Formats: sequence, C-alpha cells, structure tokens
Amino acid sequence: MQYRWTCAAIGAVLVMGSAGTGQAAITVLGGGSAEACSQAAMTGEMDRKFEDLCTQALETEALNLRDRAGTLVNRGVFKLRRQDFSSSIRDFDAAVKQDPKLGEALVNRGAAKIGLKAPEAALVDINRALELGVSEPAKAHYNRALAYERMGDLKSAWLDYTKAAELDPVWDAPRTELTRFTVSRK
Repeated sequence: MQYRWTCAAIGAVLVMGSAGTGQAAITVLGGGSAEACSQAAMTGEMDRKFEDLCTQALETEALNLRDRAGTLVNRGVFKLRRQDFSSSIRDFDAAVKQDPKLGEALVNRGAAKIGLKAPEAALVDINRALELGVSEPAKAHYNRALAYERMGDLKSAWLDYTKAAELDPVWDAPRTELTRFTVSRK
C-alpha cells in the first residue's frame, strides 16, 4: 500500500525564534551570571539583558568546560530567538569546540541553519545530536521535521512531527504542524 503526503504551505512556520521553534537550553548551576543566564534560557526569556548575562559570565566567571559550553549554548539560544542566526552559530560552534559531544549545541546550530535556509546542513547537525543524545529529543525531532519540510520531504517531516508529539505530548507545536498534513492512500 502506498501513501501520498501533502501539506499546506509552510510560510511562517519556519520563522525561527517563534514559539514553534524547538530550542534546547542547558542548565548551569553554581550561582552567578552563568546560572542566571541558564535559568532565563530555560524559561524562554528573549530580553537582550539575559544574553548580556551570558556574555558577562563567559568574560568574568571561572567556568569549567561543561559550564562554559553550556553558557555558550544558552547565549546562542537568545540570539536564535532574535533570529540572529549567524551570530548564534558562532556561539554553537564555540560550544562544540569546548564539548564535541554536546547534542544541544548541535540541535540549536541545526535550527539556526534552517533559519539561514540551509536545511541539508541542518540535518547533519540534528542527526548527530540525536545520535549523541539530547535532554529534549522532541525539539530535535521537531527541528528535523522543519528541515525535511523545507527540503520537500513531507513524509519524513510528518514522521518527525509525529515523533516530537509522541515524545512531548504537552507541547502544542508538533501537533499544530501535523494539522497541516493530509495522508492518503495512492
């Protein structure tokens, strides 16, 4: 039995920084600006002052490699939310240099690449992140679905939106995207 996958136009769905984008922040503990940056990234803050906290932490606090990489990811998340894709990629690149197995840095770098209309490059990062493991795999699947959809691979997009919805049943974004799809037998 064969299936046909159709989807309504994606338009604004791929605008990064919107509520529908899956961004993965990293918890940094120990007090100070790095922890405040982390908490703000985890709660979805967008104000530039929180990005400045991350920068302050990176410039003034004695952070171990894990916390330095996490703070770079969190600062990149703030930039990603503002759709400053190129600058966010620089932070994610720096985080990957600190910790090459940091899946969250790769997922977010993939999201930024989608924003730059480079879905093939995004897939490489997101697939690697899923191999390494991430704390919020639903966001990785959601971002991979965005990349597949941008590339015109609707079946793979539908499968990843479905997986994201299954992994995080209280997150509305994947289910909202699935409402645009129609699957029918050929």
